[in-house]
Amino acid sequence: MAKTSGKAKKEAAKRNEYGRYKSWFWTIFAIGISAIVLLFLLASWGVFGTMPTFEELENPETNLATEIISSDGKSLGKYYNENRTPVKFEELPDHLVNALVATEDERFYDHAGIDAKGTMRAAVYLGKRGGASTITQQLAKQLFTQDVSQNFVGRVLQKFKEWIIATRLERQYTKEEIITMYFNQYDFLYQAVGIKSASKIYFDKEPMELKPEESAVLVGMLVNSAYYNPVRRPELVEQRRNTVLGQMAKNDYITEEERDSLQQIPMEIKFTPQGHDEGVATYFRVYLQGFMKDWIEENPKPDGTKYNIYRDGLKIYTSIDSRMQKYAEEAVHAHLANLQKEFDKQNRNNKTAPFRDISGEEREKIIRDAMRRSERWRILKEQGKSNEEIAASFEKKTQMQVFTWKGNKDTVMTPKDSILYYKSFFNAGMMSMTPQTGEVKAWVGGINFKHFKYDHVKQGKRQVGSTFKPFVYATAIDQLHLSPCDTLPRSLHTIEAGKHNNQNDWTPKNSDGKYDGMLSLKRGLAESVNTVTARLIDRTGPKPVIDLVEKLGVDTREIPEVPAIALGAAEISVFEMVSAYSTFVNEGVYVKPMIVSRIEDKNGTILYQHVPETRDVLSKEAAYVTVNLLEGVTQFGSGTRLRGDWGVNDPYYKAIMTGYPYNFSNSEIPIAGKTGTTQNQSDGWFMGMVPTLATGVWVGAEDRAVHFGSIRYGQGAAMALPIWGLYMKKVYADPQINVPKGPFPRPEVVTIQTDCSSYGKAASENEDSLPDELDF
Repeated sequence: MAKTSGKAKKEAAKRNEYGRYKSWFWTIFAIGISAIVLLFLLASWGVFGTMPTFEELENPETNLATEIISSDGKSLGKYYNENRTPVKFEELPDHLVNALVATEDERFYDHAGIDAKGTMRAAVYLGKRGGASTITQQLAKQLFTQDVSQNFVGRVLQKFKEWIIATRLERQYTKEEIITMYFNQYDFLYQAVGIKSASKIYFDKEPMELKPEESAVLVGMLVNSAYYNPVRRPELVEQRRNTVLGQMAKNDYITEEERDSLQQIPMEIKFTPQGHDEGVATYFRVYLQGFMKDWIEENPKPDGTKYNIYRDGLKIYTSIDSRMQKYAEEAVHAHLANLQKEFDKQNRNNKTAPFRDISGEEREKIIRDAMRRSERWRILKEQGKSNEEIAASFEKKTQMQVFTWKGNKDTVMTPKDSILYYKSFFNAGMMSMTPQTGEVKAWVGGINFKHFKYDHVKQGKRQVGSTFKPFVYATAIDQLHLSPCDTLPRSLHTIEAGKHNNQNDWTPKNSDGKYDGMLSLKRGLAESVNTVTARLIDRTGPKPVIDLVEKLGVDTREIPEVPAIALGAAEISVFEMVSAYSTFVNEGVYVKPMIVSRIEDKNGTILYQHVPETRDVLSKEAAYVTVNLLEGVTQFGSGTRLRGDWGVNDPYYKAIMTGYPYNFSNSEIPIAGKTGTTQNQSDGWFMGMVPTLATGVWVGAEDRAVHFGSIRYGQGAAMALPIWGLYMKKVYADPQINVPKGPFPRPEVVTIQTDCSSYGKAASENEDSLPDELDF
């Protein structure tokens, strides 16, 4: 009995002890659950840090780059603090989305923001068999919880916040929207924020153009873009890419055969940085930046605040054609690299190189002035250095990266020597425009924006030489109803002091030294005979010429009202010259150049729509006759280099005429144009027009003392015309651009005689005896 009682007591004690354990278990479990619930509640109430509001979840605040878009739909560049341009889900290829889900969140379509199975696995194995963060949690972290605490408690609280935000995001957005936001948000390094920037920077493609193996590279970077860096660790990234492809096969997005095939493809990265100094149309983008600054000042948001091009995600649709821009940049680079080679060759024995026709003292003065204008001088001056100390610093060798025609080069030289080095380079300004609409199709402001910031299209103004003469001829045609067939003496002509505000007698000379016989106006302009132009401005007076030039869009405030302007001493920009010449092609109607067609906000709402600005300047007949005169330049004058292969075996042509012969058919492609050369060959110009495109080219150096020693090499027909020829050959060869080859438009009624067939015959007979210089 006693034994039975003792056994019962022991069993009762065990039951009581089990009950206590059970009670403690459920109590601890309840406390744990309550604590977790409480933590969730406290986190959601913002106790552990501010939580996003409903409005913030609806419209997450991100820095969106403003994108510059060409007329043919290509991205020219961006303005940004963060280089992020959002895409829509429809713009993402299926294999990119599948790679993301297979690698980062296999059960993405089955959970509501938190993967319970993944979370339990991570807790049991302490993350050794994979993490538990879903795509939605990673998005929550990127959007709202980027600052991660370094201590354990902080990381736990951070995770609670991510869970809460993730579940809210799942309620707020569809799965497709979450994937899209994730791809738009991630930073892929090198200013590649978001999948669109990453596709462009690493593969020079739009996201939809990515191949499966390329998508796998970008998805592989998502785990840690700094570690899996395609530029610095290509072998590691290729291994990671293959892991992603394996995950795609595991989740049945691709077959095992496709996996094996894709893994065998060598990884090819086409690294294309999108910094502000790189890419296409760099000079244009800087000018556009100023345009946008003015537009923003005049067009505030509905709430009164100002737009920000660095974070508001605007889309700027421009007139630039990406293909024509590419051809223009290629033409400038090809010819100037060739021109520079010849210039350097001719300068080998020049003691004042790269300058000519100056003394050693003048050379040193140019260098001293450049030193004082430099950024180095400004910075050292702000640091309190004396002028002597600063000047001495320019004599000390230092490491630097300099521009060469074969790419940037690391070297060691003194800052003073670098000034001389950069002074020696020829530069260029080039603009191409559709006369009928004012659309600027190509804009090349220089040879390399990183090293030469000055824009020679709009910012720079240089003497235009003989390219000014058509304005004198157009004034004479408009006022006096002259014909291209009318003749004037080639002989010397003096405009006496006191006439037309002329302070002294003015007797210009012809560059070829010929003064005999009579010349038709067509021949006078084609051969750029100075005495003929002088006679014309004597008859019209300089003021009507200036008035016409002003109506053609040129700033005339610095152009003096004297006869000597007829030969091109005025300083005018490429931008102004192209718009002025375009008016002749557009039947006398001036159209203000247009660079922006419309501006949209990030939602696609149109904020700005271009409205053309036009005005009648010349009659249709006067404009047509002027174009007819300018056609003579390419038929009988210095522009004949565009037509045939005259002089093709001349060593001079091989050395200087890049891409020669151009072989533009006289019957198929009408070309009106004018070359121009200024004093001492410091500036070379060519203005060329076809019926639907007007293009201007200027070539010269920063200092006018840097020039060729002879007119043979330094004239506009050798310095600038080849760029036009190379550019237009590529434009005509591209069927997608489709520049028509028909004749210039002719008015229904033309009372002025333009058929000077007798002159054309004489010119063709004397073609082989054309002088080297026809455009001075």
